[in-house]
Order: sequence, then structure tokens, then C-alpha cells
Amino acid sequence: MSTATVSRYRPVEPAPVSSSDFKGTLHFLRLFLRRDRIALPLWILIFAFAPALYVASIADIYTSDAQLAEFAATTAASPAQIAMYGPIFNSSLGSVGVWKAGIYYTLIGLVVILTVIRHTRAEEETGRAELLDSTSVGRYSGLTAALLLAGGASVVTGILCAAALLARDLPVGGSVAFGTSLACSGLVFTAVAAVAAQVSTGARVARGVALTVLGVAFALRAVGDAGSGTLSWFSPLGWDLQIRPYADERWWVVVPSLVTAVVLTWAAYALLRRRDVGAGLIAERPGPTDASPALAGTLGLAWRMHRGTLAAWTAGLGLYGLLIGSAAKGIGGQVGDSQTIRDIITRMGGSQSLEESFIGYAFTMLAIAAAAYAISASLRLYSEENAQRLEPVTAGSVGRVRWASSHILFALFGPAVAMIGAGVAAGLTYGASIGDVGGALPDVIGTALVQLPAIWMLAGVTVLLFGVVPRFTPVAWGVLVAFLLIFMVGSIAQFPQTVLNLEPFSHAPKLPGGQFEATPIVWLLLITVVLIVVGVAAFRRRDLR
Repeated sequence: MSTATVSRYRPVEPAPVSSSDFKGTLHFLRLFLRRDRIALPLWILIFAFAPALYVASIADIYTSDAQLAEFAATTAASPAQIAMYGPIFNSSLGSVGVWKAGIYYTLIGLVVILTVIRHTRAEEETGRAELLDSTSVGRYSGLTAALLLAGGASVVTGILCAAALLARDLPVGGSVAFGTSLACSGLVFTAVAAVAAQVSTGARVARGVALTVLGVAFALRAVGDAGSGTLSWFSPLGWDLQIRPYADERWWVVVPSLVTAVVLTWAAYALLRRRDVGAGLIAERPGPTDASPALAGTLGLAWRMHRGTLAAWTAGLGLYGLLIGSAAKGIGGQVGDSQTIRDIITRMGGSQSLEESFIGYAFTMLAIAAAAYAISASLRLYSEENAQRLEPVTAGSVGRVRWASSHILFALFGPAVAMIGAGVAAGLTYGASIGDVGGALPDVIGTALVQLPAIWMLAGVTVLLFGVVPRFTPVAWGVLVAFLLIFMVGSIAQFPQTVLNLEPFSHAPKLPGGQFEATPIVWLLLITVVLIVVGVAAFRRRDLR
């Protein structure tokens, strides 16, 4: 074989990076900002101002240093609560006030992962990125704009959060430290998402990779904080907590977060430089030559598409249910003699038992997470149509209603399975801790079940958007964020009752311990049925996109 022939098979080295590779970045950034003009400001405001509201509520409830010290000591004695939220490093108002706000390190990671992959890998999967790249834009402009969007939003969130905490007359160092740690968490997982977007040929797998990294980081942090603390140093979420706002801040802990963000960002660019548009490091496996009998109908196809997500969500909510059941036993010790907080928890949880109220409130938060699962499963309708896989399916004897119903079934059935799994896990652990599994298990499972109508309502909203205004179907995420904002800060910020009534999660019967009321459940179910019926009817009559 001649030298000329051999040289044809040598890998071609990528061209050196130049400024032209970033041409059009600002145009992409404007486009992404326009597409996220609703969801982006909402999650920035929630993450920025919720910690200050937590501090305000703690200051109103625990009015003396002794009460704060008792709260901190009781929390330190509960490994389950430390695993859920992280440790309290001292009993100052700032440290106690932002303790539960430590969950926002994980939540901001979740949001930036979804944002980055939506504007990178999802655009490649639909073919829009290739169309835009064929114009006079640089190869790295799309990724750079996505990083600027998510990373910039993280920094803005940190700055606003620090300012809000300073407005509560908290120490400057601790306020800046908490805002910095929140921004660092966003930057790290922005870079994680950028790398994940390069390793897969599909947005779904890319999200799975990034969310797995987030889940492992949370698990390492939770197990480490509940134990000796060693494992926490292997998690970016553990680094954020170890900055220790309001407790002799460790500013040097910011360095690992920033270094990790920089290294992963560099890796994302290096991987993008060496792959083709639409390609990834994880190649799609070829399927079998013949389809199995299970794929003969639309329901079998939907099961094949949803089963991995169902398993992951069921396992995740089940583990969180274990933490809820373990933490509930010692919740009364945090309250001490404060009648104010007893009244507030009773009002929010709806029962006289603080432990039962805690379980009820915790399952409401789980319901919000399960609503995200319901939206994600419902968005399969949107993604299948967008990817032009719907038209070949419905070209034969498969009708639109039949096809849509198969995915809607899993959007309703999946969250129900996950919530029941969480209820069983929480009921068993809580029942074991109080020595009454037979009495606690049915009550906790009932608490999980009464959350389902509110969860299904978000699936109904998604189906309605898909049928009536398919272009705006992802706005369902913005609806969930708005409901979350109303639920978490509405009472503290004294929103009007009309606004508070808009979100569905607070309308569930106050179980366990409270009186069961069927009226709100019936209304939520009726609203859900109307939303789904109208959405499917509109989808049946409109043209495919």
C-alpha cells in the first residue's frame, strides 16, 4: 500500500481554535434568553430570595439564643435530617436560618442541567442546531451561549441571594459566602451538563448522565454528612456546605468548585471539537433485527420508552421516603417549647402531631418532585412529534388518540408507582421507629396517595399545551416553577389568598392525622380530566408540526 493511500486513513487533526469559532455567540444568547424568558427569571427569583425568607421565619419563631441552640443541638443528633439537608455548624441565626436552604445547591444543579442540555444536545437531536450551524456562526457559539446563560444565571442568583440575606441584617461574610456557594453549585453542574451533552447522541441520555452525576453527588454528601464527613469531600454539593456560611467561613473551599467547573468546561469544548454534529461518545446500540411481541402495540412501545425513567424515579423517591421516615421520629425535639412553631406546623401540616405534620409536609414536597416526573413523561408526546417519529407511527392503523393515550397512561401511572414506593419506604421506617408498623404504614401510604390528583393536574396542563399550543408545551415547566414559588414562599411573603389557592399541592387532605376530605380531590381530578380531554381533542384535530 502506498504512502498516499495510507495517509487517507489517518485521523484528521481538528483545526486550531480561532475567534471565528465563537462567531454568533451573542445572537445565540439572545435566542436562548427569549426562549427562557419565563422560566429563567422565575427560578432565579426563587433561589435568590427563598433563603432570606427562611431566615425571616426562623427569626420570628425562635426569638432567643437558647431556642436556636436547642434547635441546632437536636438537629445535630438526627443523622437522617443531616443527610437530607446537611449539618448545622453553629446556633447563630444565619447558620440555622439557611440550614434547609442547603437543598437549593441541589435544585440549582437540576435547573442548570435541564437548561444547558435543552439548548445544546436537544437542539442537535431535533436538527435545528445543524440548520443554524450551516449559517455564518462558529462551531462553539451554541455551547458558549448555553454556558453563558446557565452560568450567568447562577452568578446573578448568588449575587441577589447575598443581597437579600444582607437585607436581613445578617453578617456580610456569611451572606456573601452563601451566595457564592450557591453560584458555585450552579457553575459546576452547568459544566457537568456541558460534558454530558457531548457524550450521547440523544438529549434523554444526556439528561440521564448529568442527573446521575447530580444524584451521586447528593448521595455522597448525604452519606458523608450523616457519618464521619469524609465522603462529603468527594462531592461538589459537600464543598458548597463546607464553605460554612455564618460559621467561620472557609473561603478556600471555593477553589475546588471553580477548578472543577473550569476543567469540565474545557473538557466539553475538547469533546465538541473532536466530534461530528449529532454524534456522541456513547454510540446508540443497534436494536434486534425483529421486534419482540411486546412492541406490537402502542402500549408496548410506550413501556419500552418509559420503563427506565420509571425505575429511576421510583428508586429515587423511595430513597427519599426512607429519609423522611427516619427523620420524622425526632422532629419534635427541634421545636422545644416554642408554641409559635407548633401552631405554624399544625397549620401547614393540618394535624396536632408534629411528626405527622412533618410527614405530610415532606410528602407534599415529594409530590412536587413527582409532578416534574409527570411533566417529563407527558413531554414524550412533544418530543416524539418534534423528532418526526409520530407521523410514521400514525400513518398506518394507529390513531392519534390511541398513541397519545399510551404515553398519558405512563404520565399518570408512573408518578403513582413512585409515590406509593416512597409511601411504603417512609411508612416502614417511621413505623419501625415508633414500634407500630401496622398502624403507621397505611397512614403514610394514604398520605402519598392523596397527593396524586395534584401531580396528575400538571400532566393535564402539559397535555393541554401539547394539544392546543404545541409550540409552547415546555412552558409546563414554568407552570410547575410558579406553583413551587407560591407553595414555598407564598405564606411567608403573605401572598393574597387568591394567589395561594392557585397551586394544587396545598389542597390535598392533611394526612396523616388530619381529617380526610374528598371534595378537593374530586375537584382536582375533574380539572385534570378536563385538561386531558381538551388537550387530546385539540391534538386529534390539528395538523402535525
